[in-house]
Amino acid sequence: MNTPVLIAACISLLALVAHTFIGTKETASIIPNGENRESHRKLILHWKQSMCAFQMLTVDLLLMTVALFTISLTDIIPFEYELTLFLSVVFLLWGIAWLVQLFWLKAKAKTYAALAQWVFWIICSALLYWGA
Repeated sequence: MNTPVLIAACISLLALVAHTFIGTKETASIIPNGENRESHRKLILHWKQSMCAFQMLTVDLLLMTVALFTISLTDIIPFEYELTLFLSVVFLLWGIAWLVQLFWLKAKAKTYAALAQWVFWIICSALLYWGA
């Protein structure tokens, strides 16, 4: 059993559950309403697009979680070392992308703390690097 990878798998599972149930509810709640019919249609289209993109991460998190539990609890993957390093890079890039987006949006320090998912991604990246 690979304990650092197992810890990352558990964090990923928690993120998957939170993303699927809490995040979907929060994102669905911001459906736009508007007075102007044409601008309202455009806002609805963009909102639907963001909902679909949001759910693409659900698939990523699900596959990531399955892979991490498989790596940590079995020996069936012959390229486990390479896959673990690759997934470490993916988590690191998720964290960096999150921080870059917050910076690009000129977020205040409080926002970095309130939207601290980047911390989890960087922790998972470090755990996977350690567990590789």
